[in-house]
Amino acid sequence: MEFKIKGIVFDMDNTLLHSSIDFGAMKRDIYAFLCSHSILPPGLSMDTHTTSTVIAEAMNTGQLSEELSCMMWDIAKELEIQGMMGAKLEDGAMELVQQLHGQLHLAIVTNNAVEAAMTALEENRIAHYFDLIVGREAMGLLKPAPDGYMAVLRHFHHTSPEEWLSVGDAWVDGKASESAGIPFIAYRGDIAKMNRMGVFPFAEIQDIQEVLGYLQPHITK
Repeated sequence: MEFKIKGIVFDMDNTLLHSSIDFGAMKRDIYAFLCSHSILPPGLSMDTHTTSTVIAEAMNTGQLSEELSCMMWDIAKELEIQGMMGAKLEDGAMELVQQLHGQLHLAIVTNNAVEAAMTALEENRIAHYFDLIVGREAMGLLKPAPDGYMAVLRHFHHTSPEEWLSVGDAWVDGKASESAGIPFIAYRGDIAKMNRMGVFPFAEIQDIQEVLGYLQPHITK
């Protein structure tokens, strides 16, 4: 790559941590809640929506009160906490992060509540390797909006988007990353779906340690 890589942004769920969060149930439950309060109409296609895009639709109506917003996020938080219980690291994630620590800026951008994220990361003794952990509280809009990645760029204001790589498993990670100008590496992702959603990864990997192949000569062994 023509730019010197200075940092990596990781997604968390099913990229660093193998969690069992039921994202399908989260999407359905939040949508049902929003319909029951007449915030959203019935009949939205759940095939083309994620939890974050359903929430974005609700926010765009201007009808989501602070009280209803808190209730909506409580639904998500409960499922996140349940799904994070006993979550283990993806194979090779600890070794990768240990090797990169001190050589590159390391950040996490997750749509999860930062409390749930930190609990799981600390249980796996990996949290302290990261310079910045951005949860949904720090975003105006969740992924696939680029807000979380823009927060990383603001924090490391001496860097440019081209000096970063991001790694994630889902199209929303890629869309958010690419919208912020950061090249995206798909980790065990559904590439056909990513392409349908307008996401075209810089690279595809099946083993998290394959990231190292895109970092030479930016790091030492």
